[in-house]
Amino acid sequence: MNGFEKRTEEKKKQILDTAFRLMNQQDGHKTMTVDELAKQANVAKTTIFKYFGNKEALVQEVYKRFITEMSTSVEVILSKNEAFEKTLLEISFNKLRFLKDLDESFYLEMMQQITTKQDDGLSVLMEKFASDSHAMMLDLFHRGRKEQKIDLKYSDEFLLLYFQTLAEGLSHPQIYEQLLPYTSNFSEVIIKGISPR
Repeated sequence: MNGFEKRTEEKKKQILDTAFRLMNQQDGHKTMTVDELAKQANVAKTTIFKYFGNKEALVQEVYKRFITEMSTSVEVILSKNEAFEKTLLEISFNKLRFLKDLDESFYLEMMQQITTKQDDGLSVLMEKFASDSHAMMLDLFHRGRKEQKIDLKYSDEFLLLYFQTLAEGLSHPQIYEQLLPYTSNFSEVIIKGISPR
């Protein structure tokens, strides 16, 4: 990457970081203006339009970036190939880390945007994220079975549904805010629940 490309990427990152900060507050996705973003990011409005085209494309890029970063962080955890229990605990902490400072309106708007069928690739991103998550969880279940930490009576389909149910619950602020101090206990209960007796 040459100096110009590096500066361009740094400027885009600066804009996206600032947009995320402005959007990650009550109704921030609605109240953020390009004028305010330009001022806070210390860039010209024309720079924002040059890189992202319009405000809606910028907002969608912020959501894409958040989902991609969360997915990549799980891939990194799984690539360590550590013991099943340690991996599951680290994934739990990782999800809470991503969600704990997320404003509820940001999360709800993001989920609506990325699950709505559109031509901009957002729903495609969510489908890829779901597919990647599915494959990563299957690998984790197989590791857990090899380590004799998961009872063989539980099918992959059941375990996927079980963890999806838990993930949905963890997505609600009233749950994840209270759960943070109990993450170790929560993961222990999950592990004990699926382990052989």
